[in-house]
Amino acid sequence: MAAILAAGCAAKGSFVAGTKVPYSAPNKAVLDACEEYRLAVERGDADALMLMAHRQYWEDSGSPSGSDDYGYEGLRNVLLTRLLRASDIRYSMRYVGVTQQCKGDLKPGCRAAVDVLVDASYTITNVQGKAIRPDKRDQNQLVLEWDGRRWLFLSGM
Repeated sequence: MAAILAAGCAAKGSFVAGTKVPYSAPNKAVLDACEEYRLAVERGDADALMLMAHRQYWEDSGSPSGSDDYGYEGLRNVLLTRLLRASDIRYSMRYVGVTQQCKGDLKPGCRAAVDVLVDASYTITNVQGKAIRPDKRDQNQLVLEWDGRRWLFLSGM
């Protein structure tokens, strides 16, 4: 009897492990995709990151001018010119919330927005040839779409 009560209580207030995001299979699946992304960033694996990006990927970079916005091919350029120059990457994300467009069964085209707090650092050589290690703390939103097999990133990478 105690085991049944314990299981019921765990299900009622359960969260995806290591987060305050309520547990559901779709929430866990989208956070698993975000963790794959995080680990690929730490490895500096541009190829893996491109495989996680949707062909309709778009990044508005948060500036009003739009001059620094880019799509899928621009993402490839950013990864090849910036990420590959970095070493000793530490990239942690705290998952604050998940909003799913589709409830229940995942269908192609379903979208999810994942609010994260990012804490990152890396080593890069500046224009004077000196190795520097900037720290970055930021709020971000990752937007993903289910393609029928996996979650792909539409923005936020």
